[in-house]
Amino acid sequence: MNIINRIKMVKAMEYIARYVNNEEIFYDLWLESDGVSDGDVARGDLAVNEEDLEQLNYYTESENFAALMGSFLSLMKEAYEDGGIWCDGILSVSDSGAEGEE
Repeated sequence: MNIINRIKMVKAMEYIARYVNNEEIFYDLWLESDGVSDGDVARGDLAVNEEDLEQLNYYTESENFAALMGSFLSLMKEAYEDGGIWCDGILSVSDSGAEGEE
């Protein structure tokens, strides 16, 4: 097991999950299920430090890590079907297909 790679993946999934356009989907499929608990990952910080090794160890255990990845995929499917991802003024799913198009 490469715990550093798993922690990086946990942080990346949590980071992306926070940009789901529909907050109900985020809360129902991430915070309420197998997702990372609110506050366990510093928002936007993808670096791995000593504190992460202790705090995020639960999520890196094989069974929990697999469940987390499955939960993330379910979240992304639901997000795609209902509003997509919103980041830096860009919405991944829209009627026009891109920002500023009419």
